[in-house]
This record gives sequence, C-alpha cells and structure tokens, in this order.
Amino acid sequence: MSRAQGAQAALPLVDALLAASTLQGYAPLHAVHGDVLEQLGHRDAAHAAFLRAIKHTRNAHERAVLLARADACLRA
Repeated sequence: MSRAQGAQAALPLVDALLAASTLQGYAPLHAVHGDVLEQLGHRDAAHAAFLRAIKHTRNAHERAVLLARADACLRA
C-alpha cells in the first residue's frame, strides 16, 4: 500500500492491524509500521517500531537488519 498509494494512505491500515491484539507479537507488522513511519519522517516513532519488531523476532539476521534500520532513524 505505501509503495502504491503512499505512506500516508498506508498508516491508518497498519495502525488498524496493530490494534488487533492477535497481531501484537508479529514482528513483520512492527517492521512495516517502522518503515511507513520512517517514510513519513517520524524518525523517533519509526525507531520505536523497529525496536518492537526486534523484540518479537528470534532470527539473528532479521534482528541485525532491524537494528540497522532503528539506528539509521537516530542518525537521520
């Protein structure tokens, strides 16, 4: 959605998915949230979303990628 119609259009959809308690532990959703927030220039919120994604994944490679994305939010 964010690539086709823009991050502003995607954010309410991602927020609605995050509101569903069954998806709170789904790391890819938090990563998408971080990506959308980053596209909108909300660096602090994006950083927090990437950290939530890290918390919900056990895959070392995914954690490394997400940590790099989170750190990039602080440097921008």
